[in-house]
Amino acid sequence: MQLTDKVIAITGGARGLGFAIAQRLGARGAKVALLDQSAAALDEAVSLLSSQSIEAQAFVVNVADEESVQTAFADVASRMGAVSGCVNNAGVTDDALLIKAKDGSVEKRMSLSAWQRVLNVNLTGVFLCGREAATQMVEAGHQGVIVNISSISRAGNMGQSNYAAAKAGVHALTVTWGKELARYGIRTGTVAPGFVATDMTASMRPDMLERIADSVPLKQLGEPDNIAQSVAFIFENDYFTARIIECDGGLRL
Repeated sequence: MQLTDKVIAITGGARGLGFAIAQRLGARGAKVALLDQSAAALDEAVSLLSSQSIEAQAFVVNVADEESVQTAFADVASRMGAVSGCVNNAGVTDDALLIKAKDGSVEKRMSLSAWQRVLNVNLTGVFLCGREAATQMVEAGHQGVIVNISSISRAGNMGQSNYAAAKAGVHALTVTWGKELARYGIRTGTVAPGFVATDMTASMRPDMLERIADSVPLKQLGEPDNIAQSVAFIFENDYFTARIIECDGGLRL
């Protein structure tokens, strides 16, 4: 897909990976619709992108709420035109072990609320936004691309039953949609990042960050733009669909 003047919706687009993706796709000529929960963060992101000559508009949304998603995507279509692409990037974590026991007695368990919150945002949110994007593409009669951001944790990771299950589900949606939507000229793809230098990792202790970086064969954390490059590849390669790119510095060998 040529990105010039294409409308691309990016969830979680106000910061971190989402903002880096907006920068890279916008630099290639896309018009980016940033969807996020924070109006203040969205305004700042739009201002920064505008200073880089990237056309961007802000849309406040709760990706876990069907009505909010429908309203936001309708607003995108009204203000910018029907989307040609969607990057499902918004996500949260709420880590805990399934159970934690001592001397044969279970002291802590992952709560249902922690499970549900992560599934609601990281999986249901992808479903809702992907459905709206695909609907707009088909009704506008043009081809499109849906990219879902997963994680190498999709293979299973201690303390992340909720997150790992959601991210595995995200890639399953990519494969399913790739098969279902090809008839309409819609392609799909997943990008699964490893450890990336974001605000979340920046808040970790230096010694912990050093151990994480040392566990990566390339001996460093990824940069948000490394993930954005993978997203751009999926958009621009017209023979790529229903597949995954693991961008992790070789961590998951």
